[in-house]
Amino acid sequence: MIKSCIKTSYFIKIPSNISIFYCDKKKIIVFLGPKFRTFLKLKVKVFLSKKKKLLKISALPFKLTSNINKKILKSFQGTTYALIRQKLIESCVIFYKKLLFVGVGYRLSIVESSDNKLISLKLGLSHLCYFKVPKNLKIFSKKRTELFIFSNSYYFVTQCASTIRLLKKPEPYKGKGILYENEKVVLKEGKKI
Repeated sequence: MIKSCIKTSYFIKIPSNISIFYCDKKKIIVFLGPKFRTFLKLKVKVFLSKKKKLLKISALPFKLTSNINKKILKSFQGTTYALIRQKLIESCVIFYKKLLFVGVGYRLSIVESSDNKLISLKLGLSHLCYFKVPKNLKIFSKKRTELFIFSNSYYFVTQCASTIRLLKKPEPYKGKGILYENEKVVLKEGKKI
């Protein structure tokens, strides 16, 4: 007879350099790391053991729910586990993405004003493309064909990089476009006469 392996609660060991504050009334958990402070709104209850530096994520709701919603809470439990692990990493580490502009005449320039930053992109079109950089991101460019995007939030870095990349995706015949740092484009063979 095979026993079912249903996980009733998840455990996360908290690193010594990160402090965690939990408010049950507001359903929020705050992570204080050596570099950054982040927070997360919760949908399931979390239990914190200060002696063992352990965080237990349960499938218990904050208020009474029906049986149909209890099945949904199991999925929230796994999602909360993954989000807490990600927030622990974000409170310690800075994430970056590097974009390469490949093609003749593909250039970028950073325009800084008093309240915001703009990236002016020359992508082989008849006009210039502009991208407004969100305030929680930092950008840097050594050459006019490379762009670095920095932040402590993995989500914002990848979202910004993919939005810029959508302006000119790499094409499969010549390989021109905006590429990630280690991306390789598989070139297709053109028409033969």
